[in-house]
Amino acid sequence: MMAPTTQTPQGTDRHPFLLSVEDVARQLGTNIETGLSARQVAELRNEFPPNELEGGGGVSWYKILLKQISNAMILVLVFAMALSFGVNDYIEGGVLAAVIFLNVSIGFFQEFKAEKKMDSLRALSSPSASVLRDGKNEVIPSAEVLPGDIIILKTGDTVPADVRVFEAMNLNCDEKSLTGEAEPVEKRIAHDVRIPGSDNLATEEGEVGIGDRFNMAYSTTTVTKGRGRGIVTFTGMQTEVGKIAASTTKKTRKAGRSMNYKKYGKTQPVKGGARRVYDFIGKFLGLTEGTPLQRKLSALAYLLFGCAILLAIIVFGVNRFNVTDEVAVYAISTGIAIIPESLIAVLTITMVVGMTVMRKANVVIRDLSALEALGGITNICSDKTGTLTQGAMIVKKVWLPKVGIYTVNHSTDPSNPTQGTVTKGPEPFLTSTTDEKNDDDRQLTFDIPLAKLAKDQQNRNLSEDEKVAELTPQLEAFLVPTALCNLATVLLEKTEGDRKEKWQTTGEPTEIALQVFARRFDFGKKRLEADGWKQIAEFQFDSSIKRMSVVYRDPETNDSMIYTKGAVERILDLCSSIGTGSNNETMTDKMKEHVIAQMDELAGQGQRVLAVASRTWDGDFPEQHGSNVDSLRTEVEQELTLIGLVGIYDPPRDETKDAIRECSEAGIKVHMLTGDHPATATAIAKEIGIIPHNLSILPPEVSASIIQKATDFDALTDAQIDDLPSLPLVLARCAPDTKTRMIQALRRRGLYMAMTGDGVNDAPSLSSADVGIAMGLAGSDVAKGAAKIVLTDDKFNSIVAAIREGRRMFDNIQKFVMHLLASNVGEVILLIAGLGFQDESNQSVFPLSPLQILWINMITSSFPAFGLGREPASSDIMRRKPHSIKYGVFTPQIIVDMLVYGLLMGTCTLLTFVIIIYGVYDGRLGSDCNRNYQTDTYLSSCEPVFRARATAFAELTWLILVAAWEFKSIRRSMFRLDPATQSRFPFFKDVYENRFLFWAVVIGAVSVFPAVYIPGLNTKVFKHVGITWEWGLAFGAVIVFVLGVEAWKTVKRATGWFISEEENEEERRGGRFGLRQGFWGRARSRASSIRSLSRKGTEMSEGSIGDKVAEMGALGAAPTTRSLLTPQREGEQVSEL
Repeated sequence: MMAPTTQTPQGTDRHPFLLSVEDVARQLGTNIETGLSARQVAELRNEFPPNELEGGGGVSWYKILLKQISNAMILVLVFAMALSFGVNDYIEGGVLAAVIFLNVSIGFFQEFKAEKKMDSLRALSSPSASVLRDGKNEVIPSAEVLPGDIIILKTGDTVPADVRVFEAMNLNCDEKSLTGEAEPVEKRIAHDVRIPGSDNLATEEGEVGIGDRFNMAYSTTTVTKGRGRGIVTFTGMQTEVGKIAASTTKKTRKAGRSMNYKKYGKTQPVKGGARRVYDFIGKFLGLTEGTPLQRKLSALAYLLFGCAILLAIIVFGVNRFNVTDEVAVYAISTGIAIIPESLIAVLTITMVVGMTVMRKANVVIRDLSALEALGGITNICSDKTGTLTQGAMIVKKVWLPKVGIYTVNHSTDPSNPTQGTVTKGPEPFLTSTTDEKNDDDRQLTFDIPLAKLAKDQQNRNLSEDEKVAELTPQLEAFLVPTALCNLATVLLEKTEGDRKEKWQTTGEPTEIALQVFARRFDFGKKRLEADGWKQIAEFQFDSSIKRMSVVYRDPETNDSMIYTKGAVERILDLCSSIGTGSNNETMTDKMKEHVIAQMDELAGQGQRVLAVASRTWDGDFPEQHGSNVDSLRTEVEQELTLIGLVGIYDPPRDETKDAIRECSEAGIKVHMLTGDHPATATAIAKEIGIIPHNLSILPPEVSASIIQKATDFDALTDAQIDDLPSLPLVLARCAPDTKTRMIQALRRRGLYMAMTGDGVNDAPSLSSADVGIAMGLAGSDVAKGAAKIVLTDDKFNSIVAAIREGRRMFDNIQKFVMHLLASNVGEVILLIAGLGFQDESNQSVFPLSPLQILWINMITSSFPAFGLGREPASSDIMRRKPHSIKYGVFTPQIIVDMLVYGLLMGTCTLLTFVIIIYGVYDGRLGSDCNRNYQTDTYLSSCEPVFRARATAFAELTWLILVAAWEFKSIRRSMFRLDPATQSRFPFFKDVYENRFLFWAVVIGAVSVFPAVYIPGLNTKVFKHVGITWEWGLAFGAVIVFVLGVEAWKTVKRATGWFISEEENEEERRGGRFGLRQGFWGRARSRASSIRSLSRKGTEMSEGSIGDKVAEMGALGAAPTTRSLLTPQREGEQVSEL
């Protein structure tokens, strides 16, 4: 059933802000603990339209149509059509009219489709909502939110609908866009809303403005602080912002465009008017709007338009400005010849295909400029948790001072507290330093697959020192703050449609891991709160200080207890004592060293280490709100008692190692920017190959700079950072400001970076990076809004897949741009040279007629260009340096190639025309052969010209078609496009690989014959006749052209032209040391992989490797076995060092 188009009246008998939470839930038929059921969701979807504002963000078809008509290439055709009708050449004018209609139609429908596709993709990355349905936390698009949904709000979220708040912990919302209130508004849950200026409780909606309804959160506002939950009461046009949208339409104007002379001075009307005219013309011509590539191509179009006018003037000048009908027709021909009429359409279709492919690779493009930028990325700055690692965290170790180490065994499910066992062992003897040997031993454990590790753990017996853990007062003192200073939930419950109970979790992975550990001993947060623990205040996690605190009232002692967790260094500085009960003692410098050594031991095993601390507040904690509570934070978080450390393991993703190796081969350097401890970050970085296991293989100055703490990096001046031999590859304890400094440092070195982020504080770095990449699953709405790309799976290898597709698309754009423009250069050379062919009436005879040129440009060139836009990625696309951002598509190589190949085409065709006219027919150019097929007398006969013109037409057509195959690779021979192939003559396999291009060339070549021989069409439309022996000249010219192209490619390969400068620039940008990432961590594992490969025989063939690459979103050919083995040998050499 279709969703209704009109909004059904929503809500309750009175406005929800006047009702209690229970009344709102009852009247909306929802449950605040489990949310809507699947059945209710299905019913409400049929009752209510999508949660969207009407009339916003639609695609204006008339604007797209106007843009197509105002294209410079179309304007040239319109001008030519008018001239054709003006000289009474109705056939040519009619054909031009049809071409204009066809070109505008194709461009319009393709761009309209592209805009629709962009809208749908933006919807995927638009503000999402975290809702509770069937007791499970789900993240859905805001448009799917329904009245009665339970919404979970946290810092950085955009409120998806109007919500009645029923849980608020320091919840503040920025309502400036709705109410004009500059300060964020604190939310409360009570419904005792008073009439402003009075002590009377409000009883009607009109008595209180929306800004004073403190228990309501409004659609499109942003959560600036805290967290909370609420019931959706109004959606779509029934929200407060929807009501405003229904009554007003706001238009924004660029700065400086005002014409108000009273406010800005007497000259402002002139300045503002001039700027408005500039904006209108620039927008109309496509020079000020669109992506950088689109603007560059629009500028190219107008440059070519100017060239067309210049060529027309040259034609008129050669004919002494005696502009007869014949001269006008020749000018039309030269103008048409220089314009690549199908360029914009080919570009649009290529981008549509690119967006679709990216979506399949879990990459959502929010800004088309990102498609162009991806291919030039030289550095990736990535977060660790959930991107490089799995984000499935499990508590592995808990250290309690003077008690021992608790270890979780046999657990691989991060949500199930009943899986596995917990054992207790003695506290190990540690020194403050750890030798290299132990470090290497710990690293060896990373190469063991998770499944095998779990099996090994199951088979091992407990040592004499280990025993099954039991609940003790010391452990209980650790479990209570672990469960209460935590926002995650872990519940065992049935969902609708399931007979079996399942463990359901909500919250951040780190907090889920802690909550699951507490539930192992039945100390979950829900049970503790049921026993009487009452939360008084919360100091949310702050990335700048890396800790979180809560205040609870102990039901037994009625004391206000403060519980804090966070980064060990940050908590340790706040502690005055350590241990609980009889183990409590004063914190000394020696004890701090012992704690740090224990932290390093856990972190060195790749575990994320957190500290847990507590204290008792003197007296009753003041129950205050918002900023008043925040002002107490410094007073609360002091004189703490360190209870213990907890090590949480987040294993690297299996595909991350291969992705980093691929980045290294592609000339892309990967930086890990994480909030974790340096030892944890270093262990994971070594495992996935960002840095080597043995840092001593690197020069000392490089080894010292590639791993840094954010505090040390931030303490450096810009000059000191620029003097580093290599920018840090691992930045630990990273703050949002550190990311911005890293971007600036990379940019000063001339590098082009991608930056990942998920939090509100990441928005500045995402917006300032060349390509900002937000996480779709864990990312906040603010981060998504600041980014150009959103990953729907949060995986690092999706970034690599996006870069691979960006490079493929960039290569293909270069190929079809060169193909179209080279053919135009050939045509112009032929026509300009043709000015010297003058008949007995001193009129220039054109070697190609206008309609022949149109046929070549629209039919012959267009479809191969479309085919080149669909070329798969070359086998080495991720084994070469990023392309130069300085030049973009029009690199020196592309420009020179375009001129060389155009010169070859034009010269071959011109020589053929000359051979026929002067070598066979003694220079007879006939009379009026530009207009009619004359056969009256021997001297006036147009047969020589028509035969030469037919040959030139067939030859140029074939040259352009064969060039499409040659342009499959800009440097490699057409006869061996893949240097790794084992075939002796792979030409037919290579050209058939792209079937669209193959058939475009074949059909285009065959279409020459009917165009040459169909009576009437040949003489009256194309101005040529059927030929016989001349086909030999055309075939011979194709062979000469191929030899010329192959010779030019050979010269480029032999001399290294157009490569050395780019490599030198890359060497300058990348520094003096080429760090081969992705191979160090693979040295041991690769050896075993190759051994298993030999054992399995054909089971792990090249096809299976290709399947793995395909899963990563690859379009190109799979890496060959040779390419995989070579890095392995390099890795072994490094390992031996």
